[in-house]
Amino acid sequence: MSKSTVYFTKEITPEAVVKMYRALDAGLSGKVAVKLHSGEVGNQNFLRPAFLKPVIDAVGGTIVECNTAYEGKRNTSAAHWETMKLHGWTDIADVDIMDENGEMELTVPGGKRIKSNYVGKNLANYDSMLVLSHFKGHPMGGFGGALKNISIGIASSHGKAYIHGAGNPDEIWTADHDSFLESMADAAMSVVDFFKGKTAFVNIMCNMSVDCDCCAVAEDPAMADIGILASLDPVALDQACVDLVYASDDPGKAHLIERMESRNGIHTVEAAAGLGFGSREYEMVSLDS
Repeated sequence: MSKSTVYFTKEITPEAVVKMYRALDAGLSGKVAVKLHSGEVGNQNFLRPAFLKPVIDAVGGTIVECNTAYEGKRNTSAAHWETMKLHGWTDIADVDIMDENGEMELTVPGGKRIKSNYVGKNLANYDSMLVLSHFKGHPMGGFGGALKNISIGIASSHGKAYIHGAGNPDEIWTADHDSFLESMADAAMSVVDFFKGKTAFVNIMCNMSVDCDCCAVAEDPAMADIGILASLDPVALDQACVDLVYASDDPGKAHLIERMESRNGIHTVEAAAGLGFGSREYEMVSLDS
């Protein structure tokens, strides 16, 4: 596979997010879903509505999320709506809890671990998707970026357990770890296939705690912010973010790297590249003057 293009800027502002999206010339049309992370109640690191509102407005998008599969303030639709309102998302755009009224099955014909991916039923209502991911660590995945956002993030509550359990929801926390990572790659591929190229991805590298925005109690970031990246290829995008963490001269990166390596986080990228819907090879294009 040829090298993918990944755009980069050191500027971390609402305007820069819009600039990065426009650089992709993705031409997202029709009804546009905007996948982001609403943030667990108590988390201090998630991206705030004011930061993402300009790019959501730029695509005329609807914010989409799905319920979680663990205890917290987003594990039922009623609780999730309360969190959406508390965090201010309903003040800036339309919001859709996509599995509020059920789920639908996406097939994964070439999946390594799973042959089905269960996503929020309302995904069927959208023509294209803008994926806004806060790149940071994760307690199980090692790190969370574009691939995690379109796999676990778009899966229904049951679908999340299905991915975590590598096809067996009863093994949500006990399945073989690499099989879980490979299941995330399988699920991500099914979403990319569903939209048939009508997707665009932006990763924001700030507030990079070792913990996910899904953690009500999360560590403060140990390393400095890096910038914003964008690509039409989620595999290249996540690989580029990982590479920038390693290339950073901030000694605080050691904590995040330990989290990524101890969970074998890069294996999700490896598995996704192996499935062929993206490439780990990329050309970085800086938009900074």
